[in-house]
Amino acid sequence: MKLFTVWINALRLRTLPLAAASIIVAGGLAVHYQVFDSSIFLLSLLTALLLQILSNLANDYGDAFTGADEQRIGPDRAMQSGLISARAMKNAIIIVTMLCLLSGLSLLAIAFDDDIKSWLIFLGLGALAIAAAITYTMGKLPYGYRAMGDIAVFMFFGLLGVLGCFYLQALTLPASLFLPAVSLGLLSAAVLNINNIRDVYSDKAANKITLVVLLGREKAFIYHLLLLITAMLASVIYIYNLQDSETWQYLFLLVISPLAKSCIQISNEIKKQTREGEIFNEQLKNTALSTFVFSLLFAIVLIA
Repeated sequence: MKLFTVWINALRLRTLPLAAASIIVAGGLAVHYQVFDSSIFLLSLLTALLLQILSNLANDYGDAFTGADEQRIGPDRAMQSGLISARAMKNAIIIVTMLCLLSGLSLLAIAFDDDIKSWLIFLGLGALAIAAAITYTMGKLPYGYRAMGDIAVFMFFGLLGVLGCFYLQALTLPASLFLPAVSLGLLSAAVLNINNIRDVYSDKAANKITLVVLLGREKAFIYHLLLLITAMLASVIYIYNLQDSETWQYLFLLVISPLAKSCIQISNEIKKQTREGEIFNEQLKNTALSTFVFSLLFAIVLIA
């Protein structure tokens, strides 16, 4: 396999639409509130994508060292398969971290100019986002091994992604925006939950404690349903509370159909007590794609 292809696979570009979803929703909200700034939107999107790539590389590095990848049933990882050395992966992590900093600082410079207080707050949030991307599976205390991954995904893919990007454009934050932010966070957590349901046996063997390891597959599926139902309800409540909202503005609910089909497939696999990952991989992709489509439809509703 060519080195370029190896690195492209290591970046796991298929995860990027999920990272973009919260920024897309924030952009739709900004247009709706008439505060949209294309430069801030694009830099926010670039920063979010770089953070996701950083997280992907750090996960590859961290799981290879802890042994969590040795029995995994998902797609092969670059370090675990020996295609990329630990040193090369570490250098890549440093480079992407620098790119995250460059993109993030450029974003703050455009958004805040000389507003020192806002600079300090968002510098702290940015540093936290970079640290979270790296320490999910890397370092002495990887929080992804302590059942905290769901909380982190909810915070960064939902609350920080939607609310942070909107605030950078509007310099204000209506309380009602927490509802769509919660929706994105919960849908993103559902994607992670499928990943952890798939990997529960290899995670147990590697002493990687996820929420699924604590709950078991059956209860984790109930948790999955609650994530999806609550996500849809939060968005419906937001649209309902808009002035003069119309029926067509619930267009984003079209994603319920593929999400429901995905849940049926996952439930059937859990009942079989299978350790194979093919169905889970397929539904992981479908749920991530449904989340991205949800973000597009929700933004279109707000823009229109």
